[in-house]
Amino acid sequence: QVQLQESGGGLVQAGASLRLSCILSGRTFSSYSMGWFRQAPGKVREFVSGIKWNGGNTDYADSVKGRFTISRDNVKNTVYLQMNSLKPEDTAVYVCSANAYGRNWYESAMDYWGKGTLVTVSS
Repeated sequence: QVQLQESGGGLVQAGASLRLSCILSGRTFSSYSMGWFRQAPGKVREFVSGIKWNGGNTDYADSVKGRFTISRDNVKNTVYLQMNSLKPEDTAVYVCSANAYGRNWYESAMDYWGKGTLVTVSS
C-alpha cells in the first residue's frame, strides 16, 4: 500500500521558519519525483516546489524562490521542504505528491498524494 505522510506544519509568526517532511512508503522512493503543493482557504491548489527522482533538478514557484528549499534523502525515503522567511500568504495546507520518474509538475501527472499538513503564518 502506497502512503505519503507529511509532518512539520504548525502555527508560526511571520519571518519564522518551518521544515516539512514527507515519507513515501510502499514504493521505491528513489524512482519518484517528489513535489509539494499547497492550497490556501478559498483558493485552488498550486505547485510550490519539486525535486526530480534523480535529485539533480529542483523547481520552485516564483512566490517561494529564495525562501524555500526542497531536498530529499533516499535512505530515509523522505522529501523535505525548508521554509524560511514565512509570510502570512504562505498559510495553506501543504500536500506532498509523488510521480514515478516524473518530468513535470502537472497535478494530473502525479501518481500519489498525501493528506497534507497545515501551515499557518500569523502577521
